[in-house]
Amino acid sequence: MFHTDRGCEFKNQIIDEALETFNIKRSLSLKGCPYDNAVAEATFKIIKTEFVKKRHFDSLEELHREFKDYVHWFNHLRIHGTLDYLSPVEYKVTHLRKLSSLVLMIQNLY
Repeated sequence: MFHTDRGCEFKNQIIDEALETFNIKRSLSLKGCPYDNAVAEATFKIIKTEFVKKRHFDSLEELHREFKDYVHWFNHLRIHGTLDYLSPVEYKVTHLRKLSSLVLMIQNLY
């Protein structure tokens, strides 16, 4: 995946041909919304520093397998300080349970 903002420097024939040659999908920020670009940049920074840095993959298949394992670890096992020191999955489940309890409580009032 190749993520960029909508700057004209990223829309040119050389980049388009390289992406097509290597079957890379383009990801663009929403028009007029810089915030999604910040999320993508932060995510790619984490992937580069935690997963890619100083590593070599002998094949595309190895890269796919290792990356799949990394994503599983990141979502299910790695704790995040910004998520109350829970994994993303634990955080989501916890908040969905709280939300469900709140909805039930409100329904019981009526």
